[in-house]
Amino acid sequence: LDAADNEVAELGADIAALPALKSLDVANNQLRELPSALADCPRLKEANFRGNPLRDKRLEKMVNGCQTKAILEYLRAGGRGKGKAESAREEVRKKKREKQQKKDGGDGEQDEVEEASRLLVKVLHVSENPAPLVVKVSPGVKDVRPFIVCCVLKGVNLKPGNALKRFLSMQTKLHEDICERRTVATIATHDLQLVKAPLTYDIQPPDELKIVPLGRKEIKAKDLLRQLHLEAEEQRKQKKRQNVSGLHKYLQLLDGKDNYPCLVDAEGAVISFPPITNSEKTKIRKETRDLFLEVTSNTSLQICKDVMDTLILKTAELNRFTLENKEGSGSDTELDALCGPGSLEPGNLPLVLEQVRVVDTDGNLKVLYPSKTDLATVSSLLTVIR
Repeated sequence: LDAADNEVAELGADIAALPALKSLDVANNQLRELPSALADCPRLKEANFRGNPLRDKRLEKMVNGCQTKAILEYLRAGGRGKGKAESAREEVRKKKREKQQKKDGGDGEQDEVEEASRLLVKVLHVSENPAPLVVKVSPGVKDVRPFIVCCVLKGVNLKPGNALKRFLSMQTKLHEDICERRTVATIATHDLQLVKAPLTYDIQPPDELKIVPLGRKEIKAKDLLRQLHLEAEEQRKQKKRQNVSGLHKYLQLLDGKDNYPCLVDAEGAVISFPPITNSEKTKIRKETRDLFLEVTSNTSLQICKDVMDTLILKTAELNRFTLENKEGSGSDTELDALCGPGSLEPGNLPLVLEQVRVVDTDGNLKVLYPSKTDLATVSSLLTVIR
């Protein structure tokens, strides 16, 4: 189509209805705009738009120096200053506007959905707690197992189905993985209702430290370790294996120690003997709703905190799983009490995480968990209400 030098003032969008158009010459006319429909001409390969008073100065430069393909792409993108680059910038600006609208509450629906899917934990600060739990640390632990972090987690539901079994399995897995088979840290979980505060993190000689280990009768620490060693050897012979399992894997962690670490309650009973065992006295049961959590290490305080962060996250995940699956043995009344009046939506009520202070014998603060900087390692999955 040759229509140069004809004082053509307008090129209509109907030009796209010319499927066989291969070449178009509309040079030296009065065209002020070029229709984007030109880009819809399937066979158009050559076009001459020079000599027209185009409003779009960028387009004017393009028709004087660019190939037809580039001009058509420009028109396809919208023309009038909306080439590829400009179109991309506009897209970025559009996304920024949408983000700002969500932030301002204009369209927060998606944010609400994402927030609702996250796990909630509310922190109860020591200053807000009428009876905060305190752990006193004796100077002797410095040379044995110096680091300890504790907290209280309220509102767990271990009663339905296999909830308790899953919780204990999760703890075992953490000991294998993040705790590196208890070589860098050890977790102890207790039923808070059975813990007699205040607590003391102390050391005792092997022949004086007495504990009622999980599933056993009261025994001295040295006798317990001897018994466990014999069991390990017997187990190894029976199964004809070099490796041992269970508690027996951790016995070497106390080799050569003149004193053993222990957590002692207000009645003088040892409730924890890391890294070996907890006490039957504070054993977690299906009815347990509130937990006292303890992580000890001979490596670093930060490792204790990282392990505790993960323990809280995994407990929250299991708690939500239990609620969502509504396993047997829990009545509707129990579920109502758990979720709160008027709502059976899982996870509506956050778990309550109470701060616990660890102090020296003079009452000076050694560590407070969780502090403002704690739980950062799990912040992408856990919403902490402080």
